[in-house]
Amino acid sequence: MRWKRTIQLLDVHCEGEIGKVAIGGVPKIPGNSIAEQLNHINTVDDSLRRFLCLEPRSGSIGSVNLLVPPKRPEADAGFIILQADQAHAMSGSNSICVTTALLESGMIEMKEPETVVMLDTAAGLVKATATCRDGRCERVKLTMVPSFVQELDVEVDTPEWGRIKLDLCFGGIFYALVDVRQIGTTIEKANARRIVEAGMLLKDLVNRTIPVVHPEIPEISGVAYVMFRDTEADGTVRTCTTMWPGRVDRSPCGTGSSANLATLHARGRVKPGDILKSRSIIGSEFEVGLEGVTTVAGREAIIPTISGRGWTFGLHQVALDPFDPLAEGFALTDTWGPQAGEIR
Repeated sequence: MRWKRTIQLLDVHCEGEIGKVAIGGVPKIPGNSIAEQLNHINTVDDSLRRFLCLEPRSGSIGSVNLLVPPKRPEADAGFIILQADQAHAMSGSNSICVTTALLESGMIEMKEPETVVMLDTAAGLVKATATCRDGRCERVKLTMVPSFVQELDVEVDTPEWGRIKLDLCFGGIFYALVDVRQIGTTIEKANARRIVEAGMLLKDLVNRTIPVVHPEIPEISGVAYVMFRDTEADGTVRTCTTMWPGRVDRSPCGTGSSANLATLHARGRVKPGDILKSRSIIGSEFEVGLEGVTTVAGREAIIPTISGRGWTFGLHQVALDPFDPLAEGFALTDTWGPQAGEIR
């Protein structure tokens, strides 16, 4: 073979959301912290992201997690999340995929009945507590990075739905959280295209008019996702996170659920020790807990926990022929949605 680059990927999904894990062949990425490495991918050299996340080597669904050496001495592994638009700082479902991959591949020794893995991310340290039995990672509970409210009940004017309210929150990345009935629909599989189109419009509107930057990690800025939410009769939070350029998260979304938990705490609806259920558009579930209260740059914040399951389902190698004219990757609007036209 005349391949220029090869990367080995372990296929994993968490509650339906694909989070492939690059376990071999990952090149060295410049930066003294995971946040600096994230920034390098997003602002200096995005060729690796395009190679792994765009067609013809990938598709519109899922993420690729780059395993990198941790920068914090207390961490066991570091990782960066690659998606079609950019590299992202943090993800609950991807943290569960990475933990499952590390333990079931033997890269980190599995100890039964429980193994603790410390993950270094651009947003901070994440503690993953895995329940293990018979050589399998059965469930992972994440102690997430501090989540906080940026602003509640922000009003924005839209040509499609008039004036709507949203909450701007940080749950590992920044979210705009919107009650789904404001756009005249419900969170159901049949409504996924309608929801994602609304999410893309709102994300663009918010980022053009309301800049947000993490007060301690300047590499994390801008609203990454719009998450629509609803509450079901049994009290379960129903979620649907919309992701650029035009798809929805299949999982209940760990960082989005963390951000939403911060809004519930700010409104006095939950307290430390409470555990809620978060349900995705396909019906899969996370347990979402409020472990404690803290501060971030003087702002009240919470420590959320997210509990869910991951499964490995394949192993493959991605390669690049040095003469391939499509080495930079591409995306088409037929499957990626209308925003795919913005990919260059």
